[in-house]
Amino acid sequence: MVEAIRVPEIVPLEHILPDEPLLMMGAGPVPIPPAVAAANSIVINHLGDTMNQVIAQVKEMGRYVFQTSSSHVMGVGGPGSAAMEMAIANLVHPGDRVLCICNGYFSKRMAEMVSRVRGEPTLLHIDNNESASVELVQRELAKGNYAAITLVQGETSNTVCNHSLGGIARMAHAHGCLVIVDAVCTLSTMALDMDAWQVDAVITGGQKGLSSIPGVSLLAFSEHAWAKKIATRSHQPYHWCLDAQLADQFWNQKSYHYTAPVSGILALHEALRLVCAETLPRRFARHQQCSEALQAGIEALGLELLVPKQHRLNSVIGIVTPDHVSSDVVRAHMSRVHKVEISGAFGLNILRIGQMGEQSRAHNLFRTLHAFGSSMQAGGASLDLPAGMAELERSLSRHAIAQPAS
Repeated sequence: MVEAIRVPEIVPLEHILPDEPLLMMGAGPVPIPPAVAAANSIVINHLGDTMNQVIAQVKEMGRYVFQTSSSHVMGVGGPGSAAMEMAIANLVHPGDRVLCICNGYFSKRMAEMVSRVRGEPTLLHIDNNESASVELVQRELAKGNYAAITLVQGETSNTVCNHSLGGIARMAHAHGCLVIVDAVCTLSTMALDMDAWQVDAVITGGQKGLSSIPGVSLLAFSEHAWAKKIATRSHQPYHWCLDAQLADQFWNQKSYHYTAPVSGILALHEALRLVCAETLPRRFARHQQCSEALQAGIEALGLELLVPKQHRLNSVIGIVTPDHVSSDVVRAHMSRVHKVEISGAFGLNILRIGQMGEQSRAHNLFRTLHAFGSSMQAGGASLDLPAGMAELERSLSRHAIAQPAS
């Protein structure tokens, strides 16, 4: 046989990856605990008793994290956007009018997905880095007969949080709308009560608040939404892999859909187990305390946060880059010199630091703030690094004193 295509010359991964792993402190993915990493190295049969036990526990833990009693909790072999598309493809039928609340890049992605499944999106733009209010959404819903609304709890692109999510969801339900929520960066970092808030679909990725690996995501449908749009539908959705009825065969009927990403599901299992061991109230408190301490440290440096506090997302912090400083130079310096990686943004002159899962640990905060401040200085910013570090320590110490011993 004559090979028309020659064997390529490949550089081994050990020569590509940095000698010292970077501390991932951007908008995701985030560092993973050893138990999650160990689980991700295991391969088992995707069908059979062992996998059935794992799946049963993933669903049970998922119900706790979503705060739902629904039987329709399932995973997706794909990114958080695949879970988002699965929710929309199964709950939005052709011709359905959908109100898409848009605070930024990812909420607009939901609107695009509505359009792609032949729904009819109406975009409600929330400008000036502000969160959506119940009153504003209610006025828009009164104008038309909408079948559903879509919104993000935390918009990672510009670090805006829709703090009124619960009130918006309950009000939308009163108007007969299904409620589809993107909680990719917020699930397990802040309160989200699916049943009490009357949310019909919640989606999340594994690689953010849950501190699992990218590529395996989780979502939950309410019993109401399943009965109204999925169990009784008269047409097949456009997506085969993302057909919730087919996925239900694997997740609830111990049957075959496609070859499940078993290693990723095992990693997700361990990530959820660690969330349950910590408990949601303690986890929420840890995230809030760490994020607010880091925010205080950044402001003490002399830098500005993009979003006012009443609209601000704690899971991802947006810092305004001074006009004469290059965000790319700062990020490159942090990676090269300090082995810490943070994120740029989607056209905004900001840098973003994550506070999700394992990122929200005191030792990570000190290392990140020092790396950030010194890299800002290397990039030409004038700031007070000792003041920032001192404020971070003061804030964390106050929280530590306030917390009873466990």
